[in-house]
Amino acid sequence: MKTTAIAALLATALAAVPAAAQETTLRLVSAFPENSIYVKRLENWIEKLNAEGKGVLQITFIGGPKAIPTFEVGKSVQGGVVDMAMSTGAFYTNVFPESDALKLTQMPVAEQRTNGALALVNKIWGEKGNMFYLARIVENQPFHLYINKQIATPDLKGLKIRITPVYRDFFGSMGATLMQTAPGEVYTALERGVVDGYGWPVGGIFDFNWQEKTKFRVDPGFYDAEVSLIVNLKKWQSLTAKQRELLQRQALNFEGRNDFWKAYAQEEVKRQAAAGIQTIRFDEATSRKYVQQAYETGWAGIIKLSPQYGPQMQKVFTKK
Repeated sequence: MKTTAIAALLATALAAVPAAAQETTLRLVSAFPENSIYVKRLENWIEKLNAEGKGVLQITFIGGPKAIPTFEVGKSVQGGVVDMAMSTGAFYTNVFPESDALKLTQMPVAEQRTNGALALVNKIWGEKGNMFYLARIVENQPFHLYINKQIATPDLKGLKIRITPVYRDFFGSMGATLMQTAPGEVYTALERGVVDGYGWPVGGIFDFNWQEKTKFRVDPGFYDAEVSLIVNLKKWQSLTAKQRELLQRQALNFEGRNDFWKAYAQEEVKRQAAAGIQTIRFDEATSRKYVQQAYETGWAGIIKLSPQYGPQMQKVFTKK
């Protein structure tokens, strides 16, 4: 009986070895600073995934731009320096220009999963970026122009505006002098008068204390801020079916909580007003033209850089 018991214990121990060996750890970096709301929600998600994924899949959060500079995150995923990233397409246009088109989507990501939009995205991301587009975890966040000088019309001539690729074509069409910086450099640029304003979504300026150096927000908003999880394609393909199922299920669960951003946007508008940020509003006709110009210039820029995929993306990203 004793020998049989020992044999059974050995068999159990040996059976457990392959299971433990199956656990894979993915290294994830954020293009946004650690104190941002995006990272705070990401860390909660990672904690939940790791709790469920013991023995199967774990994620290690490496950090934000101090680990890898914001505009190098995309290349780091493409080259396998890291396995995953939380970023926005506007931050990795240096990998492929089509990534900036995600801001132009006009329907919820759930609909993009059914109308062919995300299938097209993954075709492009895989072909051009060696990436798998896992999930969109931020939406319902319109972009705005924040500015420190009063304007009566959408005329930015003579004003220095901080941009990323998101706003380049639109703000340029209004005559602005454009200056691209990472988010971490904006506060100092405002403080020193290097820029007169900046583009950013409705939420998040308090993460960087920009409200201290901001006088006006221009309404209406335009586009829809996109922050997503991307995975190195080769790493994604190397995962077992069980690991991919776990990661995708958890990512879709994260994506499914995007209604949070609607309420968050409303609260941020109130918070900005309480902080003394005034609202600049144009008349109805000017506002309509302003938003129209945003989309026209945005798509013109994408199609110019990507005549192959730009028109296809416009077709599936535009609300019918």
